[in-house]
Amino acid sequence: MTSPIQSSKVSSAAVRATMRRAACALTLLATVAFGNGAQAADDFASTKPTRRVEYWQRREADIAVQLRDTEALSNVKLVFLGDSITDFWQLDENPWVTGQFFGKQSWDESFTGEPAENRALNLGISGDRTEHVLYRILPASAGGLGQLDAPELQPDVVLVLIGVNNTWAEETPVVDSVVAGIVQVLTAVHARKPEARIVLQSLIPTNDPAKNRDALLPINRRLVDLAASPPFSAFVSYLDLYPLFVDAAGEQIGGYFVSDGVHPNRNGYRIWRDRLVPYLRELRAEKKGLK
Repeated sequence: MTSPIQSSKVSSAAVRATMRRAACALTLLATVAFGNGAQAADDFASTKPTRRVEYWQRREADIAVQLRDTEALSNVKLVFLGDSITDFWQLDENPWVTGQFFGKQSWDESFTGEPAENRALNLGISGDRTEHVLYRILPASAGGLGQLDAPELQPDVVLVLIGVNNTWAEETPVVDSVVAGIVQVLTAVHARKPEARIVLQSLIPTNDPAKNRDALLPINRRLVDLAASPPFSAFVSYLDLYPLFVDAAGEQIGGYFVSDGVHPNRNGYRIWRDRLVPYLRELRAEKKGLK
């Protein structure tokens, strides 16, 4: 008959054996998962408690830092204002999809200081709709972020591209809603920087032909008329980007976009830059007050 003490020893031995088997199994699992000499499991970011901060929040914080550098602001000649399509001029590799690239190469080549007349400040934030841009440029004294408040910031040109995000979860009629939002953005920018010429850029095509037909193209046609009509004709110039991104049949050229069919890739930003730089040169030639 086994004594209670002997029984306890047997149980302890069985537990130790079970633990050894479990340890061996975990070691085998780790080897299979990570390979011999591979990154240890606790080296992955996925294993560390991390507070969630959305991309747009980081971007907003980064812009706030830039706007405190009054010396740098005094050298800015161009301000880009918009959503992710503007924002991603400054991204290189797509942080969400490996192997895709945005516009940083073209931005660094053309808008970071040489020539000095094209030194730019990028105020694009991913996900923004017209109403979000309006909040960002609303004076701080009125409860906004005041991103155009700094007296040192006196650009020659403000380039606006906004509205495509308003065509998702849209108000109806969508064309009227988007154009009304853009009217308010143009009015607010002019109120904050009355000496700047505003370049209103067209929306660019998505990979959704129905959206292009029913929303984007009608919006662009309205923007042409808007820029040509008083009071906007006195301070707004219209730049049509849409033809750069479509083929002879009017379909989006997929090779100029990342896989989402909305954002330009490195090649798309390059053709945009190659249109924009000479356009700005022409604008300055026409408007002798712009230097």
